[in-house]
Amino acid sequence: MTPDSPAFSEPTPTEAIRVIGRFEAGRGIPDAMRSDVRMLGQLLGQVLREAGGDDLFEDVERLRLATIQAYEDHSSDAFDRAAAIADSFTIARADEVARAFTCYFHLVNLAEEHQRVRVLRERAGQPSPSTGSGPSTGSGTQGGTGPSTGSGTQGGTGPSTGSGTQGGTGPSTGSGPSTGSGTQATDTVAGAYARLREEVGDDEARRRLDGLRFHPVFTAHPTEARRRAVSSSIRRLSELLTQHDAASVGGSEEHRARRRMLEEIDTLWRTAPLRAQKPSPTDEVRTVMGVFDETLFTTVPHVYRRIDDALRGEESGASAPVVPAFVRIGSWVGGDRDGNPFVTAAVTREASQIASDHVLRGLERALDRIGRTLTLAADDTPPSTDVIALWERFAAAEPAVADELAARSPDEPHRRVVLVMARRVAATRRGDDEGYTGPEELLAELSAVQSSLVAAGARRHAFGGVQHLIWQVETYGFHLTELEVRQHSQVHAKALAELEAGGAISTQTEEVLEVFRAIADIQRDRGLRAAGRYVVSFTQAASDLANVHRLARHALGDDAPVLDVVPLFETFADLQAAPEILAEAVTFPEFRERMAATGNRLEVMLGYSDSSKDVGPVAANLALYTAQEKIARWAQESGIELTLFHGRGGALGRGGGPANSAILAQPPHSVDGRFKLTEQGEVIFARYGEPAIAMRHIDQVAAATLLASSPTVEERTSSAAARYADVAATMDAASRERFFALVKAEGFAPWFATVTPMEEIGLLALGSRPARRGLSVESLEDLRAIPWVFAWTQARINLAGWFGLGTALEAVGDEELLAEAYREWPLLRTMVDNVAMSLAKTDERIARQYLALGDRDDLAALVLDELALTRRWVIRLTGGEGLLENKPVLQRAVQLRSPYVDALSLLQLRALRALRSAPEQPEGSGADAEQQRLLLLSVSGVAAGLQNTG
Repeated sequence: MTPDSPAFSEPTPTEAIRVIGRFEAGRGIPDAMRSDVRMLGQLLGQVLREAGGDDLFEDVERLRLATIQAYEDHSSDAFDRAAAIADSFTIARADEVARAFTCYFHLVNLAEEHQRVRVLRERAGQPSPSTGSGPSTGSGTQGGTGPSTGSGTQGGTGPSTGSGTQGGTGPSTGSGPSTGSGTQATDTVAGAYARLREEVGDDEARRRLDGLRFHPVFTAHPTEARRRAVSSSIRRLSELLTQHDAASVGGSEEHRARRRMLEEIDTLWRTAPLRAQKPSPTDEVRTVMGVFDETLFTTVPHVYRRIDDALRGEESGASAPVVPAFVRIGSWVGGDRDGNPFVTAAVTREASQIASDHVLRGLERALDRIGRTLTLAADDTPPSTDVIALWERFAAAEPAVADELAARSPDEPHRRVVLVMARRVAATRRGDDEGYTGPEELLAELSAVQSSLVAAGARRHAFGGVQHLIWQVETYGFHLTELEVRQHSQVHAKALAELEAGGAISTQTEEVLEVFRAIADIQRDRGLRAAGRYVVSFTQAASDLANVHRLARHALGDDAPVLDVVPLFETFADLQAAPEILAEAVTFPEFRERMAATGNRLEVMLGYSDSSKDVGPVAANLALYTAQEKIARWAQESGIELTLFHGRGGALGRGGGPANSAILAQPPHSVDGRFKLTEQGEVIFARYGEPAIAMRHIDQVAAATLLASSPTVEERTSSAAARYADVAATMDAASRERFFALVKAEGFAPWFATVTPMEEIGLLALGSRPARRGLSVESLEDLRAIPWVFAWTQARINLAGWFGLGTALEAVGDEELLAEAYREWPLLRTMVDNVAMSLAKTDERIARQYLALGDRDDLAALVLDELALTRRWVIRLTGGEGLLENKPVLQRAVQLRSPYVDALSLLQLRALRALRSAPEQPEGSGADAEQQRLLLLSVSGVAAGLQNTG
């Protein structure tokens, strides 16, 4: 059927406006956000007309209207018409339409994020979504990188994970200073602390707050589909949208902001949406540094301050804070070489140098800024003997510079000394002799200034700007990120075999040894915190951990660096064996020595991605809980301070989902005030790219981390796990059997590659890391977890996030028991809620089109049957007639986006069919190249629309 068939009469412009308006009005979008979306959409329409003429604009609108009608009435005729319109475009026009929808999603993402910031600021008592509140060091807000599907209209209810999930439901921080009533929402640190005080008393609550630690680790896993140039354009648009908000209606500033937005949207339209080549590891390092420069460097101290304000009210800023510097930032960018041959020892050295340069420049600017404000005369604010001694030492070493500073600040000793610190930090960055030996020396000097100001009565200065400087140095040191190395256990075994066989060694083995030399160099230059964690992928025996120390000795003998060797347990079998492996590992001399030096601390990493691909999402979640429970019990009995490092991806199929609800579902003593996890790709920018959202996210996760070890939470979690152990066992066995029936079926891997754009995703220049482990995909073992999830997401099936849950619940069968378990068992509730979000972003009609690309009706039926079964059970447990009815704001936002994503999916299907049916051609030739480009454009657009990749 064609779009011109009589059954499909073209609606009049008035009818079209009515259909679109009715659809959008029914989604419950806040008025301010609706206004933003309408304005940005109108500006995009103007750009499309100017760039491509009225015909382009009308083609985009035709497809938009058709997909809305198809989504609204669910008829096959309406869907066929939308598909026919997508198929009717020339390849050049389809390319333009795909780009137009992708631009639209970038703008909607921006409007959603802007709305969230607007509401967060309103709830915190701030007047408007201005970026001038302090946290940003650079360009202000990070537009368009954050909220997932459903998060925009939920403004102020918690940070997105970047995967279409909602990070919480409580009010923003700064809601009040009360600590004793227990009435504060527990999804803020202040509220969680109040709850702890009620349960464990003041002294124990304070001890737990002092030990709080939140440790996100940024990775370069290739899941950010947007180009950096596109992100920069969206960030500039975000600033202009803020200016537009602040301008008087109809005034010249409003007109100026609209004109500049139009110019920027034109830039967005004309910017090539696809990267021409893969980024290098160094490019990835610099991309992540942008988050620090623009947001995190100054946002984290503001988090500490807001929490201290909430805990202590007016006393905050006038006396020593109670909030410790509890955030530490790790990085695998430039350190993770597992499966990435482009990450070398030289890259690791450069990554550390780049990060150090960024933090030292930040500290230099911050010291200079604070120093210039300390215009406190010596008569009213006399310096202490320590501050005088600091000045005299500097004056003796640098008399000319001292004379210059003294002339500019003749009677302002505190100002002079802090400006001296800024100069010494600059010297440290340059490697000059007058620089600091390490961050500890700078901290000692800042503490001396703080004490001097307190003694002189200038307490507001001591615990205001100077305290922020102290927090920054405590959090970031001179290294900014704690760079971690990761390598596969088999690479170590191969290198050791070569070394112990004697004779010449391979280039790979020499590179393995050079990594240890790089770690030693980084520790010498920037301290032990700068590098030292060494993660061993696919740890399957204690010897895999001992091998790291053996290799370090081969590289440097007695001068080997200080190493914290971290096992990474990834497969189902490895998770089960983890406690026994750990019990053996801690008997090794190197482990005993290091644990003795660190207070008996041990870190263990759990892999969510490969375990889910190994046994399916349901069995993997249950196995991860059991593994954590056993490891935590072993650590508790052994007197070990355990930190579990969660290798969670952004998507639900890789352990993604709201972090705070996941934390509160963990086994007793598996958190104990410490939470470490990987953050990657689009998730980094979603959670940390905008100051207000970053502050809210950190506060929420820290609150859950603090609250997870409260007696009531631990009792609820442990008793529910025991009470529903039989349910878990049934679900585990049934889900695993169902998952294996699919993925172990003969010919599954090539069928999967046919019915999804898996192969084509490998052509996207997302990151430096290869998408698969070999040249072809003959089994799941050949495929990395990210493209496994990404491909199913693009096909609108999202199988990696839900497959097997319906069968698992059906095997239990007792709906009353399962409803009770959903209410009382945090692990099941988190699992079901995450699956509901994943299912909400599936589309069965489009999924059928993808599955029809293969020639395996049996496998397609298995997927569709499980989809229907899982949907039925999730709706039964969550209530209502449809998915997400217990989360209406999220439901409306998902529904608002779906038809627009459908348009891109139809364009992708068109390209995929053409590629699948085309005869063999040389790569990059003719029509094949055009279809590939359309497919890749649609992949980028669908990723923007769904706000997740892998």
